[in-house]
Amino acid sequence: MLKLLGKVPFWLKTLVAFAAGIGVALVWGKDALPVLTPIGDTYIRAIKMLVAPLVFFTIAASVARLGHGEGDHEAGAGGRAVRLGVYTIGWFMLTSAIAVSIGLAIGIYFQPGQGIGHLPLDPSPIKAVPGPVEVLTGVIPSNIFQSFAEGKVLSIVVFAILVGAALGALGQKTRELGQLVEQGSQVMFKLTRWIIQLTPIGVFGLIGSVVASYGLDSLKPLIPYMALIYMGCLILLLVVYPVLLKVHGLRVAGFYRSIFTAQQTAFFTCSSIGTLPVSLQVAVDNLKLQKSYAGFALPLGANMKMDGCGAIYPAISAIFTANYFGIHLTETHYVIIALSSILGSLATAGVPGVATVMLTVTLSAAGLPLEGLALLAAIDRILDMMRTCTNVTSQILCATLVSRENGLIEAGSPLLTSPAKPVAAKV
Repeated sequence: MLKLLGKVPFWLKTLVAFAAGIGVALVWGKDALPVLTPIGDTYIRAIKMLVAPLVFFTIAASVARLGHGEGDHEAGAGGRAVRLGVYTIGWFMLTSAIAVSIGLAIGIYFQPGQGIGHLPLDPSPIKAVPGPVEVLTGVIPSNIFQSFAEGKVLSIVVFAILVGAALGALGQKTRELGQLVEQGSQVMFKLTRWIIQLTPIGVFGLIGSVVASYGLDSLKPLIPYMALIYMGCLILLLVVYPVLLKVHGLRVAGFYRSIFTAQQTAFFTCSSIGTLPVSLQVAVDNLKLQKSYAGFALPLGANMKMDGCGAIYPAISAIFTANYFGIHLTETHYVIIALSSILGSLATAGVPGVATVMLTVTLSAAGLPLEGLALLAAIDRILDMMRTCTNVTSQILCATLVSRENGLIEAGSPLLTSPAKPVAAKV
């Protein structure tokens, strides 16, 4: 029986689990939550368990490797990492600008929120947005062990970069410690591959919980708005990203086949950070991105690159809020919404509940009522599935584009239609 189950394709097992979760939720409704919720929560906890050690070992090992082969160790690891980091963030901002433009175009054309009657406000509290100084000081950990315990990923990223740069600078003096960090990275990748196999079970619990928790009647007035969020994300996934891949001479089918596991994990967990172990695994094992760069770029992207949460969602939601409260938006409003969406994800990197924080930033910057957050709270989980899937896809995409432009894709990658460019010694 187990041998037969092992021969079933992974995607088919996930699809069957998806349908089974919906079926159980429709038959038993909220009575199924005591069974479904623990299953989904346990899967998410298993994924999140990997995040802190995976981020530390992978980034530290990656930054150390980035400096190998360059004459000046002091400038090597740290300097090359900085150059790649700046290049990567440039792609983050460019693709975010495209995404927010699409969100605004959809909102302006369809005008969501017009003609909707009174909706019951959710009493969920509005999240406080940290100031720029608080964000900058918060990324430097005063106690790295506390950061590990609390899962403060951005602080762990900074510490790992410093450790990796030091390992690269010291060279042979810390060869054994560097090997230990590299071995730690390999162990975390192996654990990730094991836990990925539990995805169908996790999907069963997660999708079942969502369907059992929300009734369709209460969501009907917001269905057109939800459809626009999904439309914006799908335009990115099916039009914009394929065009960028084609322009870079990469195979679109090869890219999407390779990252499907990460996309479905993101869709059901609603967490870019939680999906990070899977994103790293598909980038290295499937896309054949050079591990030293992928291990550096993807943790960075999981904190700073959010085309779904930070571009499509706040742009359309701001227009929805303005229309619902009868506020006329001017060209100045649209410019403010665009700028706050593009820059806001960088300013709020590492803040929990980033979609809510991003919408808070956008509404505040444009002078729109923050009560708009409460209007959309009931459907946030449904929106977050597609938002997070888009986020994770964009994170892997940017890493792929930078890898292509800098010769960091290894031979045998399904992305390549021709032999891989030689790996660049310098960037």
